[in-house]
Amino acid sequence: MATPHISAENGDFAPDVLMPGDPRRAKLIAETFFDNPKLVTEVRGILGYTGTFNGKPVSVLASGMGMPSLAIYATELARHYGVQRIIRVGTIGAMAPHLALGDVIAASSAHTNSAMTSGWVPSVTFSHAPDFALLRKAVEYGETSGKVIHVGPLFTTDSFYNPDTTVVPALKEYGTLGVDMEAAGLYAVALKEKFAALMIGTISDLPGEEMSAAERETTFADMVSFGLAAFQ
Repeated sequence: MATPHISAENGDFAPDVLMPGDPRRAKLIAETFFDNPKLVTEVRGILGYTGTFNGKPVSVLASGMGMPSLAIYATELARHYGVQRIIRVGTIGAMAPHLALGDVIAASSAHTNSAMTSGWVPSVTFSHAPDFALLRKAVEYGETSGKVIHVGPLFTTDSFYNPDTTVVPALKEYGTLGVDMEAAGLYAVALKEKFAALMIGTISDLPGEEMSAAERETTFADMVSFGLAAFQ
């Protein structure tokens, strides 16, 4: 049962899906973490794989960049393939001064300047929050494994190059940990389509310092480990 953007058949996707933005990162995740990964979709170069982890079925599907692209794939996974939980694993630009390149964040909420959900409930500013059970499991994995995960709000923006330089300093004053382009969209679609969601990301950018393109593709082991642990 293909959709306009996914060529997989019924049963090709597991109930649990990791969702990076980059198709090459999806391939690397499948090859690194999954047993017997199988390519199940590659429409428009957006790669999806299904395999097992600790004997349990799990999938990975790239989303592309930004909320509109992610919303398409997340909606089709939930509506047409019965996906029950999606964890985005992506990159984040740091705002909080205590963060370093490679640190992992779980988004406990997501502010946004996007109009994507502004009309869903008239006269209400919509809240964008994750599934608590997934967030709790990710934190518990950090506690038992000794790996550090920072928990706090992100700022999800539609503008990678935002000309308004006042936004980030103001959000820092309110405890925002970092900036991304997908978390609020994922959390909103999850509430609308009735699946559980969580954003886990790796710090790829600091003021005056950033990962290379190659590092962005390959620096994913810790955040994926947190995501897979949350699915267990």
